Amino acid sequence: MEARTPLTLITGSLGCGKTTLVRRILRAGGRRMAVLMNEFGEIPIDSRVIQGENIEIVELAGGCVCCSMTGEFEAAIREIIEKVRPECIIVEATGLAEADALVFEVEDNLPDVRLDCVVCIVDAYMSVRHPHVGHTARNHLRAAHIVLINKIDLVATADVKEVEARVRGLNRNAVLFKTVGCDVDPLLLFGLELENHPVFTSRRGEPEFQSFVFTSRVLLDDRKFHKLVSELPECVYRAKGFARFPGGSYLFNFVVGRVDIEAFPADRTQLVFIGRGLNTFREAILAGLKGCEVRDEL
Repeated sequence: MEARTPLTLITGSLGCGKTTLVRRILRAGGRRMAVLMNEFGEIPIDSRVIQGENIEIVELAGGCVCCSMTGEFEAAIREIIEKVRPECIIVEATGLAEADALVFEVEDNLPDVRLDCVVCIVDAYMSVRHPHVGHTARNHLRAAHIVLINKIDLVATADVKEVEARVRGLNRNAVLFKTVGCDVDPLLLFGLELENHPVFTSRRGEPEFQSFVFTSRVLLDDRKFHKLVSELPECVYRAKGFARFPGGSYLFNFVVGRVDIEAFPADRTQLVFIGRGLNTFREAILAGLKGCEVRDEL
């Protein structure tokens, strides 16, 4: 049994920093990624281009690939999965379609793909110069799970707060990062491997992020577990891993309140939680997870 390939959608206006973020993600490495974009643009390419039916593929360092779309979006995604078999897919949405339309395509028409999260980049400088939020930008923001307010070095602190207020007016639940050059730790965007990670470096005076892991070989009561997940404090913005219940084991993914769960073999429960100020709630969450254990199961 294979899990669906997670897909992250990166949206935002022309010049906001999408390609800069993609380059940061590729430099961070650690996973076999496929990046889909309209054209290769600023991504460094020094390998032979492989021409496919719907994409051109270029192998990058570390086993990652960059794919330029030449056919329809759905066909391009299927070809990437068939030819490359990546651990995750990143779509830079410029010129491809509206964010909400792409979300619909992924969730309704691509059964081998799981929408991991939608990241929207807001250009703080352009937002101050042109404060009107157009139709496309509104759609991008409303669909986002994570918003990067980028280029904050080009505007005053009061202007950043004004941009943040406009973002919050369109999306109350998204996690916000204020960045220069999209300088956010990619692990905060895409989750962690199943291991403890040090406290994330606080960027530009923002509160620190922490993570912790829960591991158990005891089966969990699925009703109690889902109740606990539905009541996680707002400081938890990401959780992922494997959960084992009496009825089977599952791949679990939580991002800003949205839960995805699908059958997947695992020999134990192993979950990682990420959030701002998470240490305040760590013991209570761990105790709640222990309380989900089915005590008469080994």
